[in-house]
Amino acid sequence: MSETLIKQFYTSQVRNEWRRLVKDPYHHLELDTTLHFLEKYLPESGLVLDAGGGPGRYTLELARRGQAMVLLDLTPANLEFARRQIKKADLQERVKDIREGSIVDLSLFADHTFDAVVCTGGPLSHVLDPMDRDRAVSELIRVAKAGAPLFISVISRLAVLVFELARAPFEIELPLFKPMRDTGDYQGGYGFTCCHFFLPEELRAAVAGKPVEVLEMVGLEGISSHHRRALNQLAKNEKRWGIWLETHYQTCTHPAIVGISEHMLLVCRKN
Repeated sequence: MSETLIKQFYTSQVRNEWRRLVKDPYHHLELDTTLHFLEKYLPESGLVLDAGGGPGRYTLELARRGQAMVLLDLTPANLEFARRQIKKADLQERVKDIREGSIVDLSLFADHTFDAVVCTGGPLSHVLDPMDRDRAVSELIRVAKAGAPLFISVISRLAVLVFELARAPFEIELPLFKPMRDTGDYQGGYGFTCCHFFLPEELRAAVAGKPVEVLEMVGLEGISSHHRRALNQLAKNEKRWGIWLETHYQTCTHPAIVGISEHMLLVCRKN
């Protein structure tokens, strides 16, 4: 049922999701920080799986950087939009395949297929069942080659609680709030689809005991989280913006910052 709701939601949000990461400096920070750490660990070339890649924002960005890409997503409308964007950008030769499917079951792909696996923008947060989440992480690892980097980003539970305080305090008294606070699970119905919001230790635990080494955890919006208006205003001043970005990259891996960031990125390497 949750998979159906997620597909319905993102079918209605294709263009919004495509624009989400570039609509202002605040949202661009998630994109740029993710790309910063992708570029830090990706091999110079190879076959990269963009798992749960939505309308293809990261597929296109990485294809432009010379990577050979495979895009997988649950929602056909996302994939159709991605095909148009790939053709428009003349990147058909770089994007080797576009497949419909779930990160919970990557049986479309053999073991040790990819030189890197990217699962960014929060696809794992849309897997509500704990056993399915564990299977999804195992599948992402299975299809990666030995030594391949994996990148998994999720939506933060602590950041959502701050959002409730600052932007939607009326929801605190609704039945949805305490279950979301205590378990991270949100069944949808109030402006967003069903989702599991992660604590930072929960994200790290998701790969514990699996054949990977954790390299870094990153708060993608970092210390700018929840300060969209202030950050967008700051971006108008080139000098201040440059200093702030330097500050962001110096602090975004601090454990105190990772947990409060709206999105968290786990970077690991398959053994």
